Amino acid sequence: MDVDSRMTTESDSDSEAAAAAAAHGGAGGSGSGSETSSSSAPSTPGTPAPVPNPAAAPTAGPRPAPGYTVVNAVIEKKEDGPGCRCGHTLTAVPAVGEEGTPGYIGPRLILFGGATALEGNSATPPSSAGSAGIRLAGATADVHCYDVLSNKWSRLTPLGEPPSPRAAHVATAVGTMVVIQGGIGPAGLSAEDLHVLDLTQQRPRWHRVVVQGPGPGPRYGHVMALVGQRFLLTIGGNDGKRPLADVWALDTAAKPYEWRKLEPEGEGPPPCMYATASARSDGLLLLCGGRDANSVPLSSAYGLAKHRDGRWEWAIAPGVSPSPRYQHAAVFVNARLHVSGGALGGGRMVEDSSSVAVLDTAAGVWCDTKSVVTTPRTGRYSADAAGGDAAVELTRRCRHAAAAVNDLIFIYGGLRGGVLLDDLLVAEDLAAAETTSAANHAAASAAATSVQAGRALGRHAYNDERTRQTDTESGPDGAVVLGTPVAPPVNGDMYTDISPENAVLQGQRRLSKGVDYLVEASAAEAEAISATLAAVKARQVNGEMEQLPDKESPDSTSSSKHSSLIKPDGVLSNNMTAAPGVRLHHRAVVVAAETGGALGGMVRQLSIDQFENEGRRVSYGTPENATAARKLLDRQMSINSIPKKVIASLLKPRGWKPPVRRQFFMDCNEIADLCDSAERIFSSEPSVLQLKAPVKIFGDLHGQFGDLMRLFDEYGAPSTAGDIAYIDYLFLGDYVDRGQHSLETITLLLALKVEYPQNVHLIRGNHEAADINALFGFRIECIERMGERDGIWTWHRMNRLFNWLPLAALIEKKIICMHGGIGRSINHVEQIENLQRPITMEAGSVVLMDLLWSDPTENDSVEGLRPNARGPGLVTFGPDRVMEFCNNNDLQLIVRAHECVMDGFERFAQGHLITLFSATNYCGTANNAGAILVLGRDLVVVPKLIHPLPPAITSPETSPEHIEDTWMQELNANRPPTPTRGRPQAVANDRGSLAWI
Repeated sequence: MDVDSRMTTESDSDSEAAAAAAAHGGAGGSGSGSETSSSSAPSTPGTPAPVPNPAAAPTAGPRPAPGYTVVNAVIEKKEDGPGCRCGHTLTAVPAVGEEGTPGYIGPRLILFGGATALEGNSATPPSSAGSAGIRLAGATADVHCYDVLSNKWSRLTPLGEPPSPRAAHVATAVGTMVVIQGGIGPAGLSAEDLHVLDLTQQRPRWHRVVVQGPGPGPRYGHVMALVGQRFLLTIGGNDGKRPLADVWALDTAAKPYEWRKLEPEGEGPPPCMYATASARSDGLLLLCGGRDANSVPLSSAYGLAKHRDGRWEWAIAPGVSPSPRYQHAAVFVNARLHVSGGALGGGRMVEDSSSVAVLDTAAGVWCDTKSVVTTPRTGRYSADAAGGDAAVELTRRCRHAAAAVNDLIFIYGGLRGGVLLDDLLVAEDLAAAETTSAANHAAASAAATSVQAGRALGRHAYNDERTRQTDTESGPDGAVVLGTPVAPPVNGDMYTDISPENAVLQGQRRLSKGVDYLVEASAAEAEAISATLAAVKARQVNGEMEQLPDKESPDSTSSSKHSSLIKPDGVLSNNMTAAPGVRLHHRAVVVAAETGGALGGMVRQLSIDQFENEGRRVSYGTPENATAARKLLDRQMSINSIPKKVIASLLKPRGWKPPVRRQFFMDCNEIADLCDSAERIFSSEPSVLQLKAPVKIFGDLHGQFGDLMRLFDEYGAPSTAGDIAYIDYLFLGDYVDRGQHSLETITLLLALKVEYPQNVHLIRGNHEAADINALFGFRIECIERMGERDGIWTWHRMNRLFNWLPLAALIEKKIICMHGGIGRSINHVEQIENLQRPITMEAGSVVLMDLLWSDPTENDSVEGLRPNARGPGLVTFGPDRVMEFCNNNDLQLIVRAHECVMDGFERFAQGHLITLFSATNYCGTANNAGAILVLGRDLVVVPKLIHPLPPAITSPETSPEHIEDTWMQELNANRPPTPTRGRPQAVANDRGSLAWI
């Protein structure tokens, strides 16, 4: 009996495979079964398995692929162990229930199906040429379970009717259910039915899912993954006739269930089989490798993502793969896709250091076990090339299966030469452990330490606390538990829930909106992970590697020492009980300037407590020339013609440059249309926006459009090519004045608002007022760049629009964002909600003045209300006012802008207030950094910084803007920015000061 595929030489075609499949249940495909090199024996009980050694980790650049070790798992009875097999699936299933309570079941690996024998020549391996070929036999439908916590294999005997025996099938987890589809068995191709193994209860049960309408049909060698915790995607494979490239999706949240054939945009993979696919936690599916219709192994990787408007889009993944491959395994751990083994055809397998590879989707590079890959590294295996690394030999295999539990990657079985394997391997992704483990478990750091201390030799490295994570970190299988299907029909068909509507998060938090919320809220986690991983890449560019400290210096808000990546909940004042939520990540992501005028994309991490300038406000200094070329973002298209023109003109792929003649590209009629569209949206919104995490928050921009582009370029852009499908954008006002490109800044933000009204949010700053921006540059810029008549008209129309801007934003009812502060008059959020728009500064009350103009006092030691150096009638408010306001409104954090701070962000009131400023080198004199805050769905706040660009290489005299931009330099010199707090106020008769205004 032939089961999976005939493992033949590279010259064999898929037509032969189709014949084999029809006659015997075989399926064609050249492979590596004829490899004759020696293989390591499978692990035997009682043999200690080495523990992954963190000390062996590299010290510079993106982390190479980790090494694997054999797990000495417990098998009490022979039938409990899966034994030798290949062509099976291994699926990670999250824990069920609360640890320590009755009925708790820890995380598990579910192994299903596969071929358990080689037909005809199992005793003698074929020659290295592979001409003898290998046929796989002994297809099974048995289910084995590996309990990660107890390190124990067991065989499951689920209730219900099982699927038919098969291999080369696909499986993925939907919560605590494993979905099986396709494959090939003794009678040929398996039916296309979806079979579900429900593991929610103590006794598992098989169900068959009823799906209406046409579907992908019988096939094998394809891929399947759950994308965005909702969409079940099936791609490619072979239908017994030819390789395929079609994409099918099943929405698990929409009943009755039906398959829908997708037509994604962009350049997708060619028809292929034996590829792998895994879904990142933010909803990105990555398809890697495979074998095309000409039996050629592929090395490329493709990303597939769903946009919020329903479109699906392919994109080619960056980096150089170390080797083409198929019949390999791949699984995501955070932002890193771990790829292992694989075949090259002609009886050859992927060998040497390339047998294990990682695609770091944050850094955009492939790594093998040695370093970043710049050229393909294919070749025959040799001990010298492998560097004597036994782990390389362990992963030299194909037709195996892999799964991930937190930051651990497991591999089981497969085929090496003429030998079926039965070993379980494990590796730990140390990059994931660095960037997320401590961050997700700061509150349990002591417990986690004690568990780690109890790791025993002979077992893989695993931290018991990782099974208790919330939705902060979810692997490809997600962190949801699905409810038991309601009353399964007597015939075993499952007419009810594989839907995630009743999903419950691990722990005590219930998810009222189901997985739809996870789909909308998953990106900031990936943002934080991506940025911290990108920091590693940048440190390689710097030639240095910053090691995580063993412990941080005492923080002003907490006297305890800890090694977590975030502030523990204790960072909040004792006056407030901190619900699980708002925390400030204690490492900020920084893009640093490089001498010579090129930014170079350099990124590093700094402890927040290491920022030298935090606590200092910017003072007025000597003007300096700090113009330079700026990197920009990828394109974004629009349906509406005016926003389309704006976005297409200003969001070019890293190619925007200031216009040489300074003339603005829009006329007043186009600006009128844009303002009308935006005004209709703003007028329908409340004065206080109600937002959901994740959100990216931007501070003052002040017409410094180049800084906005740098922030988009470094940390994600609001476009379909960026991250708008997964994260909202919130801007805190002061879009105009001071800088040279207020028109570009405000028109782009308005166009994005019209394009993405539910995802891009703008609130009002104090410079969005006619009496202010008439004095500080916006009115002059409109006239200078559009002519007097059109310029004045544009300035008036923009200010009428500004009167409609929302005034604050409330995120998850825990964080309030505003431009200025609470001043003396604001005690409740309802006071802001009661402000009726449109509203001018003249018609506004003291509430509006406080909201847009007030500042915190100099530091936490200055309490109460004090006069504000900005001018008469304005106040500063102390930390006691912040705590009172938070307590009155059940809030945990205030995020505000309005003041330039040296590090781009600054904490106040024991971390309950953060000042955010996004423009760098404010007014050309401050030399300050700019920052944004990325608020994850777990309400962890990650600061992300850019530093000022160095002076341009070209001299000011040869710069095309040298003549045209002198008016803004003169204006800023005549009307200097707000002085450092604590310095004397401006002289009363100084007409260039805000005090005089």
